[in-house]
Amino acid sequence: MKPLKDENPRTRFIKVGKSAMMTHELIALLIQRHDDDHEALELAKHLQSRFKKIHNIRRASLYDLMQMKGVGPVKAMQLLAALELGKRLNQEAFVKSSFLGSPQKVYAYLKDDVEPLTQEHFIVLYLDTKGYLIERVELFKGSLNSSLVHQREIFKYAVSMSAASFIMVHNHPSGDAMPSRADRKTTGIIEEAAKLMDIPMTDHIIMGKDEFYSFKAGKKSHITESFE
Repeated sequence: MKPLKDENPRTRFIKVGKSAMMTHELIALLIQRHDDDHEALELAKHLQSRFKKIHNIRRASLYDLMQMKGVGPVKAMQLLAALELGKRLNQEAFVKSSFLGSPQKVYAYLKDDVEPLTQEHFIVLYLDTKGYLIERVELFKGSLNSSLVHQREIFKYAVSMSAASFIMVHNHPSGDAMPSRADRKTTGIIEEAAKLMDIPMTDHIIMGKDEFYSFKAGKKSHITESFE
């Protein structure tokens, strides 16, 4: 149902409910002041046009948002706070049923935290016998190198948690998820050590921008997300 021109976001919210509202209407509700609905709606449309994806707004800084005419510090903080709460709600729901049986699920679980990072982070996800997450551990920051990835640390946590398997994850801040020679070398070393420890490494996933590479699948996959 398309909104009538004389319907403001608050009226729409009451009339049709939050699920039926358009994305820019929800944004307008967050940033409007007093009764100036038209200004809020126009500004919300400009935000949608400028950032393309909701995820891009969440990753923006206060400074980025305040570069847009009409967005001051208060509006920017309100918008970022609401999107951060949404991210945390999604994470809470995910943890309750965090089956990580595919690279797509791993990407969905980590993307909001990992994609905005400007430095490489190395994370290990420890799983139980059914593939459910026991715990997520960040072991180090910096370029992936076999001399930096300490096998002792990886397996120390695995043994202490009684993990049945684990998944390695790291990000490429450049946005390109294709593995480097160092990535491939490190993966091979850890995979062999995992076999000796009888705690299999089920995958190594490299996260880029809207894409990831799975060593298990042997290919790169692209993710698309847009405003509704």
